[in-house]
Amino acid sequence: MPATPFDSAIYRNLLHDAETARLFTDSAEVRAMLLVEGALAKAQGAVGLIPETAAAAIHRASLEVQVDPAALAGETGRSAVTVPALVKAFRSEMQAPEHAQFVHWGATSQDIMETAQILRLRQVLALWEDRLRETVRALGTLAEAHAETPMPGRTYGQIASPTSFGALVASWGMPLIRHLDRLEQMRPRLLCVSLSGAAGTLSVMGEKGPEVRTRMAEALDLRDPGTSWHATRDTVGELGAWMTQVTASLGKMGEDLLLMTQSGIAEVRLASTGGSSTMPQKQNPVGPSLLVALARLTAALNAAVQGAVVHRQQRDGAAWFTEWLTLPQMCFATGRATTLAVEVSKGLSPDADRMAAHIDDGLGLIYAEALSFALAAHMPRPDAQASVKALCGEALETRTPLPDLMTRDHPGRDWAALCTPAAQLGTAPDQARRFARSAAAL
Repeated sequence: MPATPFDSAIYRNLLHDAETARLFTDSAEVRAMLLVEGALAKAQGAVGLIPETAAAAIHRASLEVQVDPAALAGETGRSAVTVPALVKAFRSEMQAPEHAQFVHWGATSQDIMETAQILRLRQVLALWEDRLRETVRALGTLAEAHAETPMPGRTYGQIASPTSFGALVASWGMPLIRHLDRLEQMRPRLLCVSLSGAAGTLSVMGEKGPEVRTRMAEALDLRDPGTSWHATRDTVGELGAWMTQVTASLGKMGEDLLLMTQSGIAEVRLASTGGSSTMPQKQNPVGPSLLVALARLTAALNAAVQGAVVHRQQRDGAAWFTEWLTLPQMCFATGRATTLAVEVSKGLSPDADRMAAHIDDGLGLIYAEALSFALAAHMPRPDAQASVKALCGEALETRTPLPDLMTRDHPGRDWAALCTPAAQLGTAPDQARRFARSAAAL
């Protein structure tokens, strides 16, 4: 297995998300950095910081020049950043030294690399947003259709009280709507140019520096942060946290589906399952399992990203490198998780009969809570709870249905009427339908 299985030829169909991955290639990074250099020169030419003829030549070349990423390896290995080698190669490829001398005027490597990364993150966030919306809409349809499909609620892995499959689906989907809201709030903070110069002061550009930054931001359709963010990494940390939350919410859906598809329960069916090398009967829940694994990976990587928020002084190479090592992997994981979420949510088929069978095994124990509260209308609550608890033990020992035991010990009320899923769904149908309306409104 390669060090990065996301790029593996063997594991491509399992882990690879081509649309996300294409934005994290060497060639994509080089192309984005050239676009930034071109926008920088265009902005500087407009304010008279460099000759307009040179600015026009640099901008045009940034759209046309091809630089081999492999040719940047030697210098990058020494300098730890790609920009010195990139600028050298760019100037050479321009074949116009009188103009090329103004490439990268007054900027620093971090400016170019950060802004290039933001350009690619803008695209990947739009991609993930579309997928999350598609997932939410699919879950909304499912929640509406099964708002009143009863199933057993489970806490600590044990049967608790009835709920509906639609309410469970809503619990998967509502966090995704909140993540979409958080994405809208995060975008203006994250999608900013970086133009700060060597020590974050734009000193080489003098009084024209802020205007250059504003014009550069406009040219790239990004925001002007109004300041340096070389060593203030809260926005990168926010992105890492957002990806962690998204994959965790999708992992929660995966975890529930793992339990619901397991042998002996089988309350849902998946559109696609995996096989075994030796057991022909196996239908392994690969998609849900991968959602859980991707959530755990993203959470682990996020610890490193959050640690890198502690950025020393005006630039911290070690912290910055930590981001390089982790953020792309988090993006790969988030990309694959969002793709899987669409596939899984659109392919779910609940088995209402299996769910109903698990609600009541004939003893009616799932209704114990409802019976104890109903009994509390006639005696103190602690006494009612103790009575029903004792009858639960008797039901298990004698295999006598709990409602029958209630009728024996507390006659005068139709206890069986309380012991139906429809009578005990509570707010579950409303939760499902409320989510379905929110999903449809996206």
